[in-house]
Amino acid sequence: MMALMVHLKTVAHLRGRGDRIAKVTFRGLPFYSRVAENCDDVAHFNETFRWPIASRLDGNEMLEIQVYNYSKVFSNRLVGTFCMVLQKVAEEGHLELTDTLIDDNNASIKTNVTIEIRYQSMDGTVGVWSDGEFLDVPDDRDGMFAFETDSLLSGQSHGSGTSPGRSLQGSIPTFRKEEEEKEDENVTNSFGSRAGKGVFSAMKLGKIKISKDDHKKGDEPAILDMEDLDRKAMRLAGSLDPDTISLASVTAVTTNVSNKRSKPDIKMEPSSGRPVDYQISITVVEARQLIGLNMDPVVCVEIGDDKKYTSMKESTNCPYYNEYFVFDFHVPPHVMFDKIIKLSVIHSKNLLRSGTLVGTFKMDVGTVYSQPEHQFYHKWAILSDPDDITAGCKGYIKCDIAVVGKGDNIKTPHKANETDEDDIEGNLLLPEGIPAERQWARFYVKIYRAEGLPKMNTSIMANVKKAFIGENRDLVDPYVQVQFAGQKGKTSVQKSSYEPIWNEQIVFTELFPPLCKRMKVQIRDSDKVNDVAIGTHFVDLRKISNDGDKGFLPTMGPAWANMYGSTRQYTLMDEHQDLNEGLGEGVSFRARLLLSVAVEILDTTAPEIMSSTEVQVEGVSNISESATGKIDEFFLFGSFLEATMIDRKIGDKTISFEITIGNYGNQIDGVSKPSSAKKKKKDGENEEEENELIQNSSEDEADEESDLVSVSCTPPMKPVITDRNYFHLPYFAKKPCVYIKSWWQDQRRRLYNSNMMDKIADKLEEGLNDVQEVIKTEKAFPERRLRGVLEDLSIGCSRFVTLANKDVNQAGRTKLDRERLKSCMREMDSMGQQAKQIRTQVKKNTVRDKLKLVQNFLQKLRFLADEPQHSIPDVFVWMMSNNKRIAYARIPSKDILYSIVDEETGKDCGKVKAVFLKLPGKKGFGPAGWTVQAKLELYLWLGLNKQRKDFLNGLPNGFEEIKAAQAGPGLQSVPPVSLIYNMKQVFQLRAHMYQARSLFAADSSGLSDPFARVFFSTHSQVTEVLSETLCPTWDQLLVFDDVELFGEASELRDDPPIIVVEIYDQDTVGKAEFIGRTFAKPTIKMCDEHYGPPRFPPQLEYYQVYRGNCTAGELLAAFELLQIPFDEEAIRRALIAVHNFAVPQIKIGQGGRADLPPLEGPTDSERGPILPVPLGIRPVLSRYRIEVLFWGLRDLKRINLAQVDRPRVDIECAGRGVQSVLIQNYKKNPNFSILVKWFEVDLPENELLHPPLNIRVVDCRAFGRYILVGSHAVTSLRRFIYSTPDKTSTNWATAAKLMNGYMVLANGGSQPRSSPSLSSRTFSRPAGDISVNMDSEPSLRKMDTVVKLDATSDAVVKVDMTEEESDKEKKKKKKKKKGGMDEDDEPDERVLDWWSKYFASIETLKETLRAQEVAQAEAEEREDLEIAAEAAGSKTNQKSKEKKGSKDKKKGLAADGSEKRPVKAKVDELLVYNKELESEYGNFEDWLHTFNLYRGKAGDDDEHALDDDRIVGRFKGSLCMYKLPLSEEITREAGFDPNMGMFQSIPHNDPINVLVRVYVVRATDLHPADINGKADPYVVIKLGKSEVKDKENYISKQLNPVFGKSFDIEATFPMESMLTVSVYDWDLVGTDDLIGETKIDLENRFYSKYRATCGISSNYSVHGYNVWRDPMKPSQILAKLCKEGKTDGPHYGPGGKVKVANRIFMGRTEIEDENGLKKQTEEHLALTVLNHWEEIPRVGCKLVPEHVETRPLLNPDKPGIEQGRIEMWVDMFPMDMPAPGPAIDISPRKPKRWLKGQQEDKQDTDVHYHSLTGEGNFNWRFVFPFDYLMAEEKIVISKKESMFSWDETEYKIPPRLTLQVWDADHFSADDFLGAIELDLNRFPRGAKTAKQCSLDMIRNEHELPTISIFKQKRVKGWWPFVARDENDEMELTGKVEAELHLVTAEEAEKSPVGLGRNEPDPLEKPNRPDTTFLWFLSPLKAIRYLVCNRYKWLIIKIVLALLLLIMLGLFLYSMPGYLVKKLLGA
Repeated sequence: MMALMVHLKTVAHLRGRGDRIAKVTFRGLPFYSRVAENCDDVAHFNETFRWPIASRLDGNEMLEIQVYNYSKVFSNRLVGTFCMVLQKVAEEGHLELTDTLIDDNNASIKTNVTIEIRYQSMDGTVGVWSDGEFLDVPDDRDGMFAFETDSLLSGQSHGSGTSPGRSLQGSIPTFRKEEEEKEDENVTNSFGSRAGKGVFSAMKLGKIKISKDDHKKGDEPAILDMEDLDRKAMRLAGSLDPDTISLASVTAVTTNVSNKRSKPDIKMEPSSGRPVDYQISITVVEARQLIGLNMDPVVCVEIGDDKKYTSMKESTNCPYYNEYFVFDFHVPPHVMFDKIIKLSVIHSKNLLRSGTLVGTFKMDVGTVYSQPEHQFYHKWAILSDPDDITAGCKGYIKCDIAVVGKGDNIKTPHKANETDEDDIEGNLLLPEGIPAERQWARFYVKIYRAEGLPKMNTSIMANVKKAFIGENRDLVDPYVQVQFAGQKGKTSVQKSSYEPIWNEQIVFTELFPPLCKRMKVQIRDSDKVNDVAIGTHFVDLRKISNDGDKGFLPTMGPAWANMYGSTRQYTLMDEHQDLNEGLGEGVSFRARLLLSVAVEILDTTAPEIMSSTEVQVEGVSNISESATGKIDEFFLFGSFLEATMIDRKIGDKTISFEITIGNYGNQIDGVSKPSSAKKKKKDGENEEEENELIQNSSEDEADEESDLVSVSCTPPMKPVITDRNYFHLPYFAKKPCVYIKSWWQDQRRRLYNSNMMDKIADKLEEGLNDVQEVIKTEKAFPERRLRGVLEDLSIGCSRFVTLANKDVNQAGRTKLDRERLKSCMREMDSMGQQAKQIRTQVKKNTVRDKLKLVQNFLQKLRFLADEPQHSIPDVFVWMMSNNKRIAYARIPSKDILYSIVDEETGKDCGKVKAVFLKLPGKKGFGPAGWTVQAKLELYLWLGLNKQRKDFLNGLPNGFEEIKAAQAGPGLQSVPPVSLIYNMKQVFQLRAHMYQARSLFAADSSGLSDPFARVFFSTHSQVTEVLSETLCPTWDQLLVFDDVELFGEASELRDDPPIIVVEIYDQDTVGKAEFIGRTFAKPTIKMCDEHYGPPRFPPQLEYYQVYRGNCTAGELLAAFELLQIPFDEEAIRRALIAVHNFAVPQIKIGQGGRADLPPLEGPTDSERGPILPVPLGIRPVLSRYRIEVLFWGLRDLKRINLAQVDRPRVDIECAGRGVQSVLIQNYKKNPNFSILVKWFEVDLPENELLHPPLNIRVVDCRAFGRYILVGSHAVTSLRRFIYSTPDKTSTNWATAAKLMNGYMVLANGGSQPRSSPSLSSRTFSRPAGDISVNMDSEPSLRKMDTVVKLDATSDAVVKVDMTEEESDKEKKKKKKKKKGGMDEDDEPDERVLDWWSKYFASIETLKETLRAQEVAQAEAEEREDLEIAAEAAGSKTNQKSKEKKGSKDKKKGLAADGSEKRPVKAKVDELLVYNKELESEYGNFEDWLHTFNLYRGKAGDDDEHALDDDRIVGRFKGSLCMYKLPLSEEITREAGFDPNMGMFQSIPHNDPINVLVRVYVVRATDLHPADINGKADPYVVIKLGKSEVKDKENYISKQLNPVFGKSFDIEATFPMESMLTVSVYDWDLVGTDDLIGETKIDLENRFYSKYRATCGISSNYSVHGYNVWRDPMKPSQILAKLCKEGKTDGPHYGPGGKVKVANRIFMGRTEIEDENGLKKQTEEHLALTVLNHWEEIPRVGCKLVPEHVETRPLLNPDKPGIEQGRIEMWVDMFPMDMPAPGPAIDISPRKPKRWLKGQQEDKQDTDVHYHSLTGEGNFNWRFVFPFDYLMAEEKIVISKKESMFSWDETEYKIPPRLTLQVWDADHFSADDFLGAIELDLNRFPRGAKTAKQCSLDMIRNEHELPTISIFKQKRVKGWWPFVARDENDEMELTGKVEAELHLVTAEEAEKSPVGLGRNEPDPLEKPNRPDTTFLWFLSPLKAIRYLVCNRYKWLIIKIVLALLLLIMLGLFLYSMPGYLVKKLLGA
C-alpha cells in the first residue's frame, strides 16, 4: 500500500504562552494535530499522520503545515505556514528537516518546525498486500470522510504510537469556521474531529455540528484556510434555514462513520406498489397522408383496455378532428408506465362492421412520462400496419399526449393560432434520439428452464392421488408468459414439475427501437379454474442495450432471473398474491428462471419474410450446464448481536430468526424436493436435529467437510419486556449465529462491478447533498466542496476502469456481460474525464449549474450499477414465532458479498448493520408499515466457501467462538453457532431532548400531545407528554444508567450502536399513536478522556423525523455516551442486576461516577423530578422583541356546527406570547381594531435553533368558554427577522430595508424575482455611484434603452419610443411598403381590437420562450469562455444577476429576439403570463402574510387526505422580530409612529367598498364532463355572497371555449375578498357539474405595493383598443406613489424629461385624441417612470403590468390534478375614487361572413359521359358560403352533432378545398380517380398551362411559393389530381383547370351568381366532342375509335392467345389416340 507519513515533532520559537494546534495538508486532505496545551516557546506535538494514496507521489506535489494559536472561544489565529515541494521525498523516500514558517505576507518569521517525512512506495497492484494490513484499510467509499478530496484510496489517519487503525488520541482538535456575516460580533468556533479509525465523533455519522459558542459571529479576516469549510465535519449550522435543511445531513445516520457498522435505512415503507391517481390526456388533432382510396377514417385511442373513438370524417385522406380524450387511472406507478397507448386509424367503421385497420402506433405510458413536462405536444405519430410489415408508413396522426400524476403540473405550450405549417418529419412523435425510420425487428425471448418452484396445490389432493396411483407428483403445473408491447406469448405447460424444462422461444415482431421499455416475464401455474402468477420478472430494455455509437442491440443471458413474491407456503387465498404479479417488494424467493433475450433487425425486402406480427412460439435446443457459469459453493454467515424493539403483539411467544438465500436455509416451505434431487439440500432445522440429518444427507454431501451442515435458524427464545410497546431478546453476552452453504453459478464479477459503481454513486450523492447544504445555508465556498466531490468522482471512475478490467474471459460470461463491461468502462472513463473538466469550470457563480450537471452523473451511475442479469438471490431475514412468519427484511446479496478487493466488497459485508423488520406485502402499507416489528443489529458475510477464513473479521472484537456440540476434533473450520463476548463496557447514556418542531398532527384538533421514546440497546425511556402542540420543547435530560455494551472499548468508541428515537402522540384512550422516528449516534467519552471542548459538551442538532416515507418533523437533541469506570466487584453485581429491572442503581467502585460530569438536580419545581438539559448544551439565549401585525381572520369554518362569532388570535413563542383584541362580530367585520402588539422573549442566539412560533385562533363563547378553531406553526422565524436598512445601498433588491414604510423582509417575499442568494447578501455601493441596470429586467422591446452613468450625478435614463413614431412617419412607411407587400398586412386602426393585442402578445410570449432557450444555450457557451478568463468579482455579480433575470422570468418581454424579429405590424401588447399572477409576485405577501389555520388529523400520504382539507380558515397579519435594543436612528425618522413599531405607514384596515371587474378570456384543455368526451362549459363567479352565473351563455361541446366576457361585482373588503372563478358543465337534465375552479385572494392584491389593482399598460392612449383603463391617470398614480414612499418628485422638466428621486427619464410629450388633434401631456413621461418603477432607489418595485394570467382549474374531488386552465385578469377600483370607464370589450370575434349558407357542402358537377380521351369539360360553378376567423385562420361551423343533439356545436376547421374526380358507373359503385386538397391559406399557384402542371406541385409543396385566397381573392390555373397506386406511390391521375374567386357576403349579395351553369350570370355549355352524345346514332364511329386507337394491341394479343389455346386443345384431344396407335403398332 503506498502511503505518505509525516511525523510532526516540534514547533519552536513561538511567541507568548498558549495552546497551539497544527494542521497538516496533503492532496487537499487536512489532518489536525492534538492541541498542545499551555506551552511556551516550544510546542511538542510528536504525532504521525499517514495518507494512504492510490497514485504515485508526484515530485511537484506540496505538503502544507499551518500552525495556529488555539482558542476555545474565539477562532484560531494563524501563526504561520510551512510549504514544501515533495520532490526530494519522491526520489529518496525519507527526509528530516527543520525550517521556518512564513506569515500571511510571505515574510519569514522566527518560528520553526521540525518534521520527518517517509514515503513508502510500492507496486499498487491488488493481492500483494499482507492480510493484516489489508484489513485495516477502512472502506471509505461510502463517504466515511467527506473531505474536500479523498484523493486517497482510503482516508485513514494514524495516530502516533498506536497500532495502525486503532489510534486513540484522547483530545480532538477544533477548527475555525468563518461566516460571511457583516455584524461586528465575536467569532465562533465549530468543531469536528476525527482521530483513529474512522472516528468522526463530532459528526455523529457526518452531521452538522453546532458549537455552543455559535452565537458569536466574527468579522476578523478569514485566517484559516477556507478549504476546511468544505469539510462536513466542521459544518457550522449558524445560518441554516430549518425549512431547507437537506435530509442528508439532518438524518444523523446517513454517513458511514466507521468500518464496522453500516448505515441503517431510515425510510421504512416501500413506496412502490401503492396506487396513485394518473390522468392521461390525448388530443387527436388531425391525420395526414393516410394510405387508401376514398376513406372514412376514425381514430381509435386505446390505453390498456380502455378504448375511445373520434367521430368519423367522410371521404378524406387528411381528416381534421381536434378531439380531446381523458383517461383516469388509479394504479401503482409502474403498472401505469407499462400500459400501452395505442393509436389506430380505422377506415369505414360503422355500427355493423368494425372497419378495416389502416395502421397503428404504439408507445408505453412510461415513455411519455419520461419526456420533458411529461408530454408530447403537437407531434406526428407514424402509423404502420401490424399485419404487413413489408409495407411502409401508412400515414401520420398529429396529437398531443400528456401524462399527469398527482402533483405534476403540466405546462401546456400556449395554444395560440397554430400557423407553423407542419414539417411532419421534424416533429415526429418519438422520444429524442430515436431515428424517424424505425425498422421491424424480431425479439426472441428464449425460456430454458426453471427451478425452485413452490407448491401451488394443497397436499391433501396429492396424498389421495398417491394412495390411488402410487406416484408422488410435484404440485405445480408451470408455464411462462411473456408480455411485450401489448402482445402476449405463452410457452407450453409442463405438468407437475418443480424443475420444469421448456426450451422454447417466444418471438415478438415489433418496430425497433421499441417505444415500450419493459418486457414482463411471468411464471404462471396452470389451473383449471384460474391461472395464478408464481413470480414475475421485468426485463428493462434500456438496461440490456446501448444506443450509443459503440452500442449494442438488446441482448441478455442465457442468465438466471430470480423471482420474488409472497411466502412459499400454499394457501387458497394468498393475501400477498399481488407480490407475485410484480407489485411491491417480494418477501420471499419464489423461483428462478433461465432465459435469454435477443433481437434481430429484419430486412423487410427479403421475399421469404413473414409479414404478420403475430407472436410465435418455437422450440429451441437445450443449453449446456456451464453456459451460465461454473457452480461454486458459497458460504453465508450471520450473527445476531441484538434483537430489540420487538412489537408487543408478538412478545408472548418464543421467537427465532431465520435467514434464507434462495431456498437454502428455508425450513418451513423451502425446497419442494423434486424426484431428481441433485445439488439440492434440505437444511438442518436446529441443533437438536442435526445428527439424524447428517445420516440422511444426500450423496454429494460427503465431501471433505462432511459434517458441516447449515444452521439457518437461531434457537427460539422468549422475549423480555423493554417497555409498554416493545420487547427485546436477552442476547446479552451470547450472540447466536447462523450459517448456510449454498451452490450458485459463480457470477460475482457482475455484482462486483455493480458494487464499485454503487459505492462511487453513494459517495457522490453524499458529496452533492453536502454542496446543496452549503448553498442552502449560504455558507462560504460551496464551489470548493463541489470541486472536491468531482475530484473524488474522477478518481473513483479511473479506479473502476482499472479494477473492472480483470478476468474478462471467465466461464458463463454472456454477450451482455462483455458489452456491458465495455460500455460501463467507456461511460465511467468519460464520466471521469468530464468530472475533471467540470472541476476546472466550477466557479462561485456556476456552482448551481454545475451541480445540476453532476446530478445527472449520479442518475447515470445508479442506472449503470443496476445489473440486469441476476446471479445470487437476495437474502431474507424472517422473524418466526410459533413456526409462522411474522416480519422480514430483504438484503440484496451484492451488499454483503465479500471480495479481496476492498472496492468490490458489498457495502454491508462484514459490518454490523441495524436492520428493521417490516410486515410483508400490503400489511406493510400505511400505519402498520411505520411501526418497527423488530430491530436487529445484524452482522452478515457472504462469499465463496474457499475465501471463508476472514468471515469473522468485521465483528466487534472480544468474543470466543462456541462451535456446535457435535463438531469433531479435527474440524477447525466449522463456523460458530454462537459467540460469547467476555469483554464488556458499562456506559451511561445521556439523551438531551430539547425540542421538536413541525410534528405531524395526530389529533382531531390539528395538534398532537407528543412525547418521545428513546431506545438504546435494550433500554428505553420516555420524555414527559406535552399537550396540544406540534412544537414541543421538552427540555429534558434522560439518563440511561449502566448500559452494557459488548466488545473492545476502543471499538465501541468508534462505533457506538445507533439510538432510535420514536415520537408518539398520547391519547387518553387506547394506544399512543405513532408520529415518526429518527436515528442518532451518540458522542462517546471513554474514561481516560477529558470531558471538555472540543467534543464535549455535545451540541444540539436537528434530526429529521420520518413517518414511513414522509417527513414528519424534526427533533433537536444531543446524545452523549459516557464510559463508567468499574472494578471487579461492580461487574459481578452488574451482571446479576441485568436481569432484574428493579435494582435502582449499582454502586460502583472508588472511581465510580465521580468521573462523570455532574448532573444538575431538578431546578424546575413544577416539573418534579425531571432533569432539564444542562447549561453547556442548551442554547445561549438573548432578548428579542417580536412585533405582531394583526390584520384579520378570513374564511373561518364552522366548529362543531356552530359558527365562529368572537374569535381571538393567540401568538406564542418559547413560552411567551401576546393576544390580539377580540373581534366583536366576525360576520360584520373580521378585521382587528388594534393592529400592532409586541412581546419580548428570550430566544437562542443561533437562528437555527429558534423555536417555532404558534398562532392559535380561539372562539370566545358565552360563560368564559374557549374553543380552539385552528392553529398554525411558523417553523422558521428567519424570514421575519428585521435587519437594519443599508443606507448606502441603492437597488432595493439587494438589501433589506424599510420600504415606503412597509417592512421588507430579508428574504421573505420581498421581491418575487430576487433569488435568495442575492437578496440575503448585502452588497453596498458608494453613495454616488448609481447604476441603472436595465438588463436584469430585459427592456420592453418597444424601447431602446440608453443608460448613461455618471459617477456621482443623477443617472439619466433615456427611453426612446422608436416604434411610437408619429403618424406622419407611419404614413410614409405605408407608402414605401406598397410596392413590396400587399396592403392587407398593415393593420388598420379600425380593424384592431383587444384580440389583436392579445394574439400579438401570445406571439411575443412564444418568441420569448424560444429566445430564452437560445439565450440559455448561448449563456452556456459563453460560460465556458468566461471560465478561461475569470472576470473581476463585480462583473460576475452583475452577470449572474442578468442571467438569473432572464432565466427565472419568462417575461412576456422579448429578451433577445428583438433585433432578429421581422418587422411586425405595431400593435400595443400586454403581458400573457402562463401561470398565476401570484407565483410571479410572491403571492403578494410583500407586507401582509397569510397563515393557513389547520385543524383535524393530518392525512398520511394517502390520496384522500390532503392538507387542504384541514384548513379551517386563514389568519392575515405579519411578524417582525429583532434583537433588543434597536438602534436609535430608525425610531428617530420623521413621522415614526411608535404604536405601529416596525409596521410604519401601512394602510388602515377599515372595511372598504371596491368594484371588482373580472375579465374571463378563455379556457383551455378542460376535463370532459359528458359521455361524448366533450363539455358544455359556462362561467360562474362568486365573491362573498354575490354570485354571477353565466349559464345561458354556455358554449356547446367545447373543451377550449372562448368566453370573452367581463363581469362587474361590487364587494366590501375584508368581508368579501376571496374570488372564486369556476367553470361548470351545462347539462340539459340533472345538475350541472363543476369542471374546475380557481380562487384568488383579492385583498392581498388590493393592498400590495406591486399595485395589482389595475395593470399598467405599456403605452398611454385615450381612445381605441388600447384605451387607458384606470380612473387615475399615470401622472396621478406617480404622484401618489412618490408621496407614499416619501420620495422626491416627480419633477417634469422641459424636453420630455421627468426626474424622480435621482433618476431622470425621457419620453414623448404629445398625445392624439379621437379627432386626431395633438395635445401636450405628461402622461407618457409618468407612464415611463411607472414601467421602470423598480429602478427607483429604496421604494422601487415592479408594478403589475397590463396582463392576462393563466390559472389552473382544480376540482376538489380530484385533488392535485389540473382540470384545465383559464385565462383571465381582474381589475379593482375603490368606490371612493372616481368611477372607471366602461369595461373593455373582449367579446369573441365574430367570424367574417363570406356568403350566408350551409356548411361542409359537397357539390358535384354533371357527368361528362363517355369521354374517350380522358378529358372532361364541365364549365360548372360551385358556390361555398362559409364563416371565417381571420385571426385564427379557421372556418367556423355550427351544426348539430346528431339528430338527437339539443343544440348546435361550434367547430373550427382549417379552410381546405377538396376537388375529387370520379368515374360514374350506372350500376356498380363509382370509381375514385384522384383528388387534390388545397389549404386556402397557403396553396401552390396553379400552372399556366396543362403541360406545366405536374406532380412536383404536390411533391415539393414546401419549396414552391404559396398563395392565400384571402389575400389574392381571385386565382386561376391548372392543378394536378393524384391518387396512390398499389405500391403506395403517388401517381398523377389527371389535371384540373379551375378558377377560385373569394367574395365577402356583402359583395355576393350585390352581384349574385347561380350554381352550376344557372342564372344569374349563367355559364355557357361546355364544348364536349360529339362522341359523347351521338353514340347511339353512330355506334360504329365510337367502336372504331375504341378499337383503332385504344385497344388495337390488346385485341391482337387476345386473338393470338386464342389461336394458341385452340391449337393446344386440339393437340390434347388427338394425342391419346395417336399414342395408342403408336404403341400397338397399328
